[in-house]
Amino acid sequence: MPSKATTVEAYLNELPEERKTACNELRKVILKNLPKGFTEGIGYGMIGYFVPHSIYPNGYHCDPKQPLPFLSMASQKNFIALYHMGIYMNPTLMDWFTAEFAKRVKGKLDMGKSCIRFKKIDAIPFDLIGELASKMSVDEWIACYEKALKR
Repeated sequence: MPSKATTVEAYLNELPEERKTACNELRKVILKNLPKGFTEGIGYGMIGYFVPHSIYPNGYHCDPKQPLPFLSMASQKNFIALYHMGIYMNPTLMDWFTAEFAKRVKGKLDMGKSCIRFKKIDAIPFDLIGELASKMSVDEWIACYEKALKR
């Protein structure tokens, strides 16, 4: 169930303590590594990182009033989820991530198209998530997104 929080701080404050610690650490590593140009906020009931309208005025094609989403995280019922649109749209990035995950993390990768699920909070590979966050610039993301829209 999506949060009704309207700020990142409010979202984090409503989490149970063990989730709050992990989500704060994820947030910290994302903010440290995310290329310049992305902004943080709340979108679709999650903490999100977006391309703002000041950089990409067209916004998200599903709802142009919304900025272009790139990366989000959410505390779900049974896991913490990280949604990374770049790995969904860029096979090279997906291949890199899945190979690195296998090298660095014991256990199987639990992943959907863009959703990486962390059921064991103590097994979140924060360094790897930081590297993933750094792998795609705003311009690269916009180009990837627009290429997909043209198909």
